[in-house]
Amino acid sequence: MTRKDAAAPDPTAIGDVSSPPFARLPNTASLFATRATRFSHLAEASGLAPYLNFLAGLTTAQHLIQADLPPAESPDAATLLRAREFEMPPLHCNRIGDGEAIHAIFDRLFAAADAIEKPAAAAGALARVIGADRDARLAMAGTVLSGSLPGDAVAEHIFVWAALQVQFARLASVLDPATLRPVADGICPACGGRPASSMVVGWPGSHGARFCCCSLCSTLWHYVRIKCVLCGSTKGIAYREIENHGGTVKAETCDECHGWTKIFYQNRAPATEPIADDVASLSLDLLMREGPYRRGGFAPLLAGI
Repeated sequence: MTRKDAAAPDPTAIGDVSSPPFARLPNTASLFATRATRFSHLAEASGLAPYLNFLAGLTTAQHLIQADLPPAESPDAATLLRAREFEMPPLHCNRIGDGEAIHAIFDRLFAAADAIEKPAAAAGALARVIGADRDARLAMAGTVLSGSLPGDAVAEHIFVWAALQVQFARLASVLDPATLRPVADGICPACGGRPASSMVVGWPGSHGARFCCCSLCSTLWHYVRIKCVLCGSTKGIAYREIENHGGTVKAETCDECHGWTKIFYQNRAPATEPIADDVASLSLDLLMREGPYRRGGFAPLLAGI
């Protein structure tokens, strides 16, 4: 493992950044399909192939169940105004139980997931979620939205999280990105979710800029580089990576909060997808477990590994 101090020059931090937008909202027509394709591709050369292929199937299900769902509705004008006034995300997790949309998504996704090839433990977990009543499912959703997964029921909560991803990606997709503003370090400006990771992009007009990816709604938001995603500190930032892995993923560590998050270099590996590549880079998580830093953000797909 190598260590790169924040004071050392980072050639990728110098370039042709023009004026990156603050937020890039999810495109639900392609979000999950693209992610599923990436999972399948990564499985081809990975020791995690069975798990990655299962996740490709689950993510494909997330894409397919959207086909004839009613259009997502944007928050009303009063909610949007209040969010801006008090620097809050316009989507509120505590309103997850409002309406029938989330229950339709639960039913559809769990039914679609039932047809996916999966380990016996995952099949048992899915059966328990399918058999749960509405109140029990909403209670599990509340646990996921709190940013924690119970150790004895991780698999059940991953299925619930996958449904919540569909719900919140749809809600985020109809927001006006121009109205979003930073709310706090480590918090999605659209829904209040925590980041799964961040990535340095190679997009036209944003080349070399860093964006965080929300683990819940998949909104991407611009965040200054060499700054802790978790606490906002610019002191004691360093980068660690596995040698001979091409420098496409690193652990960004912070000596102020003693946390770390993954940072991907999409400008070097254009096919990078922040959720799929997070799982595929499990070796970095295993390496970082030996050190003094705790992983921040939210990565439920790695919780049971």
